[in-house]
Amino acid sequence: MHAPELSSVPAWHAPAVVAGSDVPAAPSGAGRGLRSLVSPALLTGGLTELAWVGAHALLYPLGARTEQLQVDGRFRPGTQPPGVRALFADDPLAAHVPVVLVHGLVDNRSVFTVMRRALRRRGFASVCTWNYSPLQRDVQGAAEALGRHLERVCRETGHERVHVVGHSLGGLVARYLVQRLGGDQRVDTLVTLGTPHEGSRWAHCLPTSLVRQLRPGSPLLRELAEPAPGCRTRITSIYSDLDQMVVPSVAGRCEHPDLRARNVLVRGVGHMSLPIHRGVLDEVAVTLAGLRDGSTDRPATAA
Repeated sequence: MHAPELSSVPAWHAPAVVAGSDVPAAPSGAGRGLRSLVSPALLTGGLTELAWVGAHALLYPLGARTEQLQVDGRFRPGTQPPGVRALFADDPLAAHVPVVLVHGLVDNRSVFTVMRRALRRRGFASVCTWNYSPLQRDVQGAAEALGRHLERVCRETGHERVHVVGHSLGGLVARYLVQRLGGDQRVDTLVTLGTPHEGSRWAHCLPTSLVRQLRPGSPLLRELAEPAPGCRTRITSIYSDLDQMVVPSVAGRCEHPDLRARNVLVRGVGHMSLPIHRGVLDEVAVTLAGLRDGSTDRPATAA
């Protein structure tokens, strides 16, 4: 199965992404409730999720090894398409800040096959992925390992700060790093995709030490709720109303009074489809380019 074709339109034409401070209320009435369950958007999202899960299963063996960081030598100022140049018009140096992609639970870098290519096509010169062990015992250990990896990326690229995009558990690992281990000194922007910031009810179904940390009200989540004054990292949490793994869906919001966090709701996108959805890709790109205010919720512009 071929990876979905990516749009080359300017990133600010992000379709289907809607931000808000609350998840919209469910339609009143049994008839409208039933229609919402079989709406075209939900059917499309469900079919896309099934198709991508199948494709991801085929790509999974290819992502077992951690990717080595390589700067894209094709990037030259003034030679990019107009949409790419416009994306970095306010800050051309933003295109050179390294971007590190962090996968979720029992996954690997193959989940970012589309996103990695999409970010490079949008002009980001240094994009790499990071794998951690599927046998990882806790979030804290994974966060420490991620911190060491980011230090290596900074040494190899000469940059003092990087961007991180974390899918699912990867977003929580990166948040723990910046909030509790001083990683905000290295991470300029953190974007999380389908991350259970407030836990997930599904975590009660598997009694492993790591999954227990994802239960609502767990010691880990209580630790993340503690004060975090002075955290420098800008955080954007992208969450979906069709996320099958983050239950309830509002648990995908990052709510902390000390964090510079904004929350972006996408509709009709499954958990595994978040890293390939065009609207999500555009929102990630404009956020990393510095075109989104990290302190407040702001609706994304629809095409």
